[in-house]
Amino acid sequence: MSKLRLLLCLALCSVTAFAQAADTRVELIPMPAQLTRADGSFSVNEQTPIVVPPGDAAALHAANYLVGLAEHSRGLSLQVRESPATGAAITLQRDASINNREGYTLDVTPKGIRIAARDDAGLFYGAVTLWQLLTPNGRRGEVSVPSLHIRDEPRFSWRGMMLDSSRHMQSVEEIEGLLDQMAAHKLNSFHWHLTDDQGWRIEIKRYPELTKIGAWRDGLNEQSDQSPQRYGGFYTQDQIRHIVAYAAERQITVVPEIDLPGHAQAAVASYPELGVTGKRPPVSPDWGVNPYLYNVDDPTLRFVENVLDEVMDLFPSTYIHLGGDEAVKDQWQASSAIQAKMRALGVKDENALQSWFMGQLGTYLNQHGRRLLGWDEILEGGLPASATVMSWRGSKGAIDAARQGHDVVLSAAPDLYFDNVQSDRDDELSGRLPPISLAKVYGLEAVPKELNAAQAKHVLGLQANVWTEHLPTISHVQHALFPRLDAVAEAAWSPVAKRNWSNFLSRLPAQFVRYGQQNINVADSAFAPVFELDRNAALASGKARVTLTNQAKYGALHYTLDGSTPGLNSPLYSKPLDVTMPGVLKVATFAADGSALSASRQRALDTDSLLGRNSGELVNCPGSDFTLRLQPMPDATSQAPAYNVNIFDACRLYRQARLDGVASISVQAARLPRNYALAHEAKLVKSHPASTPHGELLVHQGNCDGPLLTTLPLPGDGSRDFTLEGPLLPRQGVHDLCLIFTAPTNGPLYAIDKVTLIPGQVAKAAKP
Repeated sequence: MSKLRLLLCLALCSVTAFAQAADTRVELIPMPAQLTRADGSFSVNEQTPIVVPPGDAAALHAANYLVGLAEHSRGLSLQVRESPATGAAITLQRDASINNREGYTLDVTPKGIRIAARDDAGLFYGAVTLWQLLTPNGRRGEVSVPSLHIRDEPRFSWRGMMLDSSRHMQSVEEIEGLLDQMAAHKLNSFHWHLTDDQGWRIEIKRYPELTKIGAWRDGLNEQSDQSPQRYGGFYTQDQIRHIVAYAAERQITVVPEIDLPGHAQAAVASYPELGVTGKRPPVSPDWGVNPYLYNVDDPTLRFVENVLDEVMDLFPSTYIHLGGDEAVKDQWQASSAIQAKMRALGVKDENALQSWFMGQLGTYLNQHGRRLLGWDEILEGGLPASATVMSWRGSKGAIDAARQGHDVVLSAAPDLYFDNVQSDRDDELSGRLPPISLAKVYGLEAVPKELNAAQAKHVLGLQANVWTEHLPTISHVQHALFPRLDAVAEAAWSPVAKRNWSNFLSRLPAQFVRYGQQNINVADSAFAPVFELDRNAALASGKARVTLTNQAKYGALHYTLDGSTPGLNSPLYSKPLDVTMPGVLKVATFAADGSALSASRQRALDTDSLLGRNSGELVNCPGSDFTLRLQPMPDATSQAPAYNVNIFDACRLYRQARLDGVASISVQAARLPRNYALAHEAKLVKSHPASTPHGELLVHQGNCDGPLLTTLPLPGDGSRDFTLEGPLLPRQGVHDLCLIFTAPTNGPLYAIDKVTLIPGQVAKAAKP
């Protein structure tokens, strides 16, 4: 159990009533379109019936869903009955005057609660809203719901989340859990990424090799870098039908993605005749952009159409996503057969050929009552009139598509790419940098300002993407999603005028308690304490002046200096702290209702700690801002350790090192697999030639071409983790240190876990 999860569970027993002000202090996410408070309240207990119209199956389903939620999170056992509405009860009714199919009204008076909607979706969302009203805190049993009137409907019709199951799979039960969370956030589009270079995850009965071969890759063993470890699996058609039905019961449409013409290596590994070269590659163990494409022969088109027949049989969604992204055209350019096909078709270049290929499949989908959806690269050579664009390379694709009359879903990187970490903290889980904060996601606007009113109508909505190269387990996925998914939900559902960052933050404590009840690994990155201090001044004076804050600038920071875990009775931070060294400062963040917003973090304040830098505290050397936060193995199931690594340049900077009295350096390091397919970006990888058989770590003063302070040879025993130690040439004052790994770029990556400068008697002749 994570530290935050433990604190959340403890908080359930200690939450106090939160004063409710005006109409904005109702603990709802996303915020309804209209909400008006009134005097009074209605108490819901186990004697309160839920009443639905006789014979209304959808109302009965919504009522039973509410029963399950209330039982799990509030301990309330509510009963449903089919009868006309009478007396003090929760009633679900139809109202033909509500125009939006997902819209509803919810009224709470001292006499009862009424949910009304025209369509099934509205009744369901009304029930979800009522569940949140029943869970404003972590208490159990009877609850008093304030009187109010809600009239609600979504801003956008597409409110999505994409899950990549190709790089790393999730179990059916884990996907069900994510669908439950989507429903709780009123998200309605589950984009399921099922095929890629690293694995084919959907059973196609006509082509069994797709899962016999394409669903499995050889990686590296957790225990030994030398022994291959088979990774993979797939979803049977029965499992897929179950997931589609499970989602439909929660008003969620599952949109499958079969990626083409690129990201095809698993398919070509299964059936080499689909590729350009005719040779069988392995299913890729490498992340990134692999070179394998489908060819454009008629048999390949028939193959894809046959696959789509089974896909359409499994997924009733209007949209079928066909990818279209990152199709590196090298193989097409080098193929005489492909070039001959281009001449026969009269297309001018490979982008136009991709457009033709996608157009054939788009027409096929149209003939079956479906529509093509693709990443914004499908714009590059033109696309069918009925195609919808998912804009991921910023908002430009959305702007271009809408101006051309195409519907569009905003799914822009990096703001909506949740494999980007949530903060630059050194205890973050694996993922990409730069961090995408909760505030940044909340501030996202789906409709680009460059569009006029008519063009803006083509924006269907927005979607968060969870790519899983660096998120190997469901715990990683949850940590990446929550609470940023709350921000997405509000951006997708609530009117612009209802969105307010401060108010949103005030509603998150109740949501964190709900997450704790559901055993969700929610990230506390936005609220985790940040320790700010001048390390060198502390080293010189023996006293550390520490300023405490957090990313969201929200919550009460309580601290201790006696080694105990901070609680509500611990001192409240209000101004910078002066701590006499050595000491240990522990801090946690709490909401105004007393619930925990972050787990406790600690900062050791002593010479050894202040002379050290952890992986996340080092920065890239000049020339490249690319950073990944990696675990030791690509398919690791643990959450730590994780290292910040630039795969283009094995060089890190230790900023502002105080070198007075420093005699030597200790570097805890790790070897990581170099499993990255970089395509045309491979030329950007910087080589640092080695002087010894296995390479070395060079430590330079200042710039990376500054004086060489020491050379630390790398071990040749193949160990994954190792420590390098050696003397430094004596230096005075404060300087940057540049740490460069020299080793062949076709070998492993090298990562730094921690660098520590060690005081002592300075060596007179530390030879580099």
